[in-house]
Amino acid sequence: MRHAAELLIQYARYHRDRRNIATHFVGIPLIVFAVGVLLARASFEVAGVPLTAGWLVAALVTVWYLTRGRLDLGLAVSAATWLLVALAHQVAGGSTAHWLGWGLGVFVGGWVLQFIGHYYEGRKPAFVDDLVGLLVGPMFVMAEAMFALGWGRDLRDEIERQAGPTHLRDLKQPVASH
Repeated sequence: MRHAAELLIQYARYHRDRRNIATHFVGIPLIVFAVGVLLARASFEVAGVPLTAGWLVAALVTVWYLTRGRLDLGLAVSAATWLLVALAHQVAGGSTAHWLGWGLGVFVGGWVLQFIGHYYEGRKPAFVDDLVGLLVGPMFVMAEAMFALGWGRDLRDEIERQAGPTHLRDLKQPVASH
């Protein structure tokens, strides 16, 4: 089991440019929401309780987040995931065209933002080298948001020692252009 700090350090090495991080603040929640929309229609029952694939995936990733050694971060990213999946279920009703339009449209839009950010970064996305990066992305966004609120200075300092400072901490810091 890799600890949250180790995962975030590895992920942060691909995400130092403030424009890339900013696109991830929008793109990653959009992708999580879109996956929730797309999985909301696959339903089944367990002991008479109706469930969807969206809720099942949310439960599985929650277990993963809560076992990374940072309960505070695990709870925060899990809560955000459950909120996005709940919103996704609200959008997934209606016609097939409505469901697919929202699911696929938002999914593609989220990934376009991700790749724009990585263009600015000048690096490939982290998941190319390690598919776990697809789970670490939401954790990274939540950690950065929490750092901005003054939480987790120890974790932030450890990440910056090993991956370099994030340019989000000082938005006035110049960024080299390509």
